[in-house]
This record gives sequence, structure tokens and C-alpha cells, in this order.
Amino acid sequence: MAIEAPLSKYKRNNFKIIIAMMLICAIWFGYDGYFNAEFREKHSDANGLPDSTLVFNQKSPPFFLGAAIVLGVSLFLISKKKIVAGEKELAINDKQRIPYDSIQKIDKTNFDSKGFFLITHKSTDGSEVTRKISDRTYDNLAAVLDELVSKIS
Repeated sequence: MAIEAPLSKYKRNNFKIIIAMMLICAIWFGYDGYFNAEFREKHSDANGLPDSTLVFNQKSPPFFLGAAIVLGVSLFLISKKKIVAGEKELAINDKQRIPYDSIQKIDKTNFDSKGFFLITHKSTDGSEVTRKISDRTYDNLAAVLDELVSKIS
């Protein structure tokens, strides 16, 4: 039976918070730069020329919107990432597959306190690779770690 560890709620919520902040900044700066007459009057000189604050508020909203769109697309692309502890291998994001017989050691000393563990395994070219897997990136890691320990013992 395969055990899955999907992308963590922590990481998804951070993306959502940053997207919301970018949208709020775009709306706020756009309003101040184009619609708020009092703000425009305060940040213009006697000839009606804008100072750097007003110029920033007028030119920055498209960049904030662009950043929000890029982050939204990034969130959509990474939302399907997961770790699957299957019968014979550990699959990370369906890109890297680590057979259980190639795993040399699992260092779980920091798992309870800091939320990550290290896997040392042999790669296909024969070199040793250490991979850090964190609970900030994936949920349900305790079950995956238990499955890994039971499979390599």
C-alpha cells in the first residue's frame, strides 16, 4: 500500500498570502496614484510635476499584478507535488525515484524537533546523494518515514 505525502498546507498558504499581498498593493498603489486627488496633490510640486512617491504609485501596480499572476501559476504548478512511499521505491514528485535497496541510511534525529529527515542513497551513477525532506514542504511525513524505516530494516 502506497503512502502519500502531498504538498504541505504551510507552503500553499504562504503562496496564497503573498498573492493576496501583491493584489492589495496593486489596488492600493493604483488608487493612490490615479484616483486619490488628495494624495496626488500632496505628492506634486507647484508646477504639477509628480515626485518619486507618486511616480512609484502610478507605475508599480502592473508589476504587482504580474507578480501575483506568476505566483498563482507557480502555485498551480507545484500543487500536485508529492512524495509516495510505494512497495519498492520512494517517488519524489514523480521525477526522482529512489529504490529502497539503494538507501544507505536515514537520519531522523531532527525530525521531532525541526521537522526534517535526511536520506542518503546511491544514485544511478554510483555516487552518494543526501536528500533533505522537510515537513514545511510536505504533509504526512511521519507516515512516510515510518514506511521507509520498515522497508529498509
